[in-house]
Amino acid sequence: MEANLRWSAVTAVAPIAWGANYYVTREFLPAEYPLYGGVLRALPAGLLLLAGCRKLPTGSWWWKSLLLGILNMGGFFALVYVAAQRLPTSVASIVMATAPLVLMLIAWAVLAERPGVRHLAGAVVGVGGVSLMLLTASVEVDGLGLLASAGAMLMSCLGMVLAKRWSTEAGVLASTSWQLVGGGLVLLPLAVAVEGAPPALDLPAVLAFGYVVVVATALSFAVWFAGMQRLPAATVGLIGLLNPVTGVLLGTAIAGEPLTPQQAFGLVLALTGILLGRPTPPRPVPEELALPERADGLKPFRSLP
Repeated sequence: MEANLRWSAVTAVAPIAWGANYYVTREFLPAEYPLYGGVLRALPAGLLLLAGCRKLPTGSWWWKSLLLGILNMGGFFALVYVAAQRLPTSVASIVMATAPLVLMLIAWAVLAERPGVRHLAGAVVGVGGVSLMLLTASVEVDGLGLLASAGAMLMSCLGMVLAKRWSTEAGVLASTSWQLVGGGLVLLPLAVAVEGAPPALDLPAVLAFGYVVVVATALSFAVWFAGMQRLPAATVGLIGLLNPVTGVLLGTAIAGEPLTPQQAFGLVLALTGILLGRPTPPRPVPEELALPERADGLKPFRSLP
């Protein structure tokens, strides 16, 4: 139980960093270069993790790295970049909060991880809060930005479930680094073809990319996939609700975006959804079924009737 709580806390670093990433991207990074934005985020972070694990992919991991890199990194980063530039911080991060329910359904289909009643209730409550916040937002919602955010959410949910299924074969750090490098390499020729020369970056943009690469990408994806390995996908998905909570609070506190009472109530619902998905201790064994301790220290067993 304590280990699950620790891993829940570690995993929570990722959605908090991602929630802050919306504000950083919107305020400090060039808006006209979504593909280069993905490249400059994925490749340096992947190379940083690769230097730490010093392990190259083998066998089927070459194509798995490419596929996961597109789903979790390359395509995802480009769409998130577009969403962050075209949507207010609060709305962009709110759309991503629908991920827990989608993640549960995909994990159920692919991994046979059937979500519990608490997890489903948490997802419904969280998505209800998301819908409340989105439908009552007093800001203009851009259609293309909304589609980009929803597409990023769907791609990442599928990619995360596949990564959980496959990462036991290679280790979290190695598989995460390969995904990042693969996603960055897929985006690079597209960025050159579509956007031409890379953007010129001033000092604030360089510092912002430093945060994006080190904290919001290398560190965040490593702890997120580690959490995916050790916790049910449903629990991890609900922890992801910290993403919109962080995004909305930062948008209100720093960017001055309005927060209505209904949006505040949506935040409360999101936090409730997270609590519903928290790990719970195993049920105690009834006294009449408990087995006596053996003098030799070995675990006793009960024979079947």
